[in-house]
Amino acid sequence: MYQYQQTNRYFAQIAGGLEDTGVLELAELGATNITPSYRGIYFNADAAVLYRVNYRTRLITRVLAPLLTFDCHSDKYLYQTARDIEWTDFLTPDSTFAVFATVSGSNINHSKFAALRLKDAIVDQFRDATGKRPSIDTRKPDVWLNLRIKNDQAVISLDTSGGSLHRRGYRTASVEAPMQETVAAAAIRFSGWDGETPLYDPMCGSGTLLCEALMHHARIPAGYLRPSFGFERLPDFYQSVWKREKEAADSTIREIPARLITGSDIDPDAVIATRKNLGALPGGDAIRTRQSDFRKLEPINGATIICNPPYGLRMGRGENMADFYKSLGDFLKQRCTDSTAYIYFGKREWIKKLGLRTSWKKPLVNGALDGRLVKVEVY
Repeated sequence: MYQYQQTNRYFAQIAGGLEDTGVLELAELGATNITPSYRGIYFNADAAVLYRVNYRTRLITRVLAPLLTFDCHSDKYLYQTARDIEWTDFLTPDSTFAVFATVSGSNINHSKFAALRLKDAIVDQFRDATGKRPSIDTRKPDVWLNLRIKNDQAVISLDTSGGSLHRRGYRTASVEAPMQETVAAAAIRFSGWDGETPLYDPMCGSGTLLCEALMHHARIPAGYLRPSFGFERLPDFYQSVWKREKEAADSTIREIPARLITGSDIDPDAVIATRKNLGALPGGDAIRTRQSDFRKLEPINGATIICNPPYGLRMGRGENMADFYKSLGDFLKQRCTDSTAYIYFGKREWIKKLGLRTSWKKPLVNGALDGRLVKVEVY
């Protein structure tokens, strides 16, 4: 038996700063014995919960099923131990796979070399047994494998998500520096928005926040558009359980009221991208978007405003950043009475330029940006 079969314990990767919120989400989805760790969360799950977490999580990046944990002091031992795993349980000679590795504090000190040695072990096992070998595909492999070596202890895992879960599948069009889907979902969750107030994004970009707001309120599973998952490659995959979980989640999808979610952007290409991305989701065609500078919008009162303003990477207009954020603060004060705004700052130094008191600031990592989501209540 593989390690995950013996323990029913998995590891969920998640962006830094979201561990505590990820714990709550995992509990909501039925996971047990949940233990946060550095940029990840350990949890226990049966097959149904494992499938449910992968299909419905909005925050977790991927879920790893550990196959084997062992002391690993040399690349030769890594190679030999990996060759003893029965890789035909997961692959055929016609399959494709990819290995992603991380190393720290170990004799093997290069992640690419570690990944290469694991790849060699798998390929050589197939070649010796069948004369054929599976191929490497680092973009869309059939099987994603993860190798982690820390302090000379190695863990070989299968990625049950089949690639990063932030790739929902709706974003086929984009603009520069888009917000990652899991980060947008976290912003929606942190806002506490429940549909009691209209939601508006005045700088929608490619529409990630609008798409995540739609998925949240319409109860569309985050994995709704994904064609497959890595757990389907596990030797103990239960098709009937997966079918039941998927049907149960899909049955809760609902329509949203007209004009509940709307958005705009000054860039016409961004509006086009937003409409295309929304159109990939159930009910997305009903969400109204338009081209407009937020400074020219009519009053937006009694609303929830969520946005990811430009922070220098995607301004493209040579505009002074301090003046830009001051005008955003003026817009909120003058035209958004009785509204609550949640603004993501990719660069924290611009928060003070808003000129408004913030109710809270939450760390929120968006790729390489250690940003902050701030709450501003406008009276």
